[in-house]
Amino acid sequence: MTNEVYKYRKAMKLTQEDLAKMVGVTRQTIISIEQGKYIASLPLALKIARVFNVPVESIFIMEEGE
Repeated sequence: MTNEVYKYRKAMKLTQEDLAKMVGVTRQTIISIEQGKYIASLPLALKIARVFNVPVESIFIMEEGE
């Protein structure tokens, strides 16, 4: 699974800390998600999508065969 969290976060001019506070996680969690080291849970993915006001599928993309 890949994600576009970094792209959307930068477009909204949010820091990792800003986004983390908005969705109730640590900055380290946002870093790990952006780097692809951690896959967000469904509730967290939905919170992130709400912050960016886009469908969750626009941020988190399933790779072929996953």
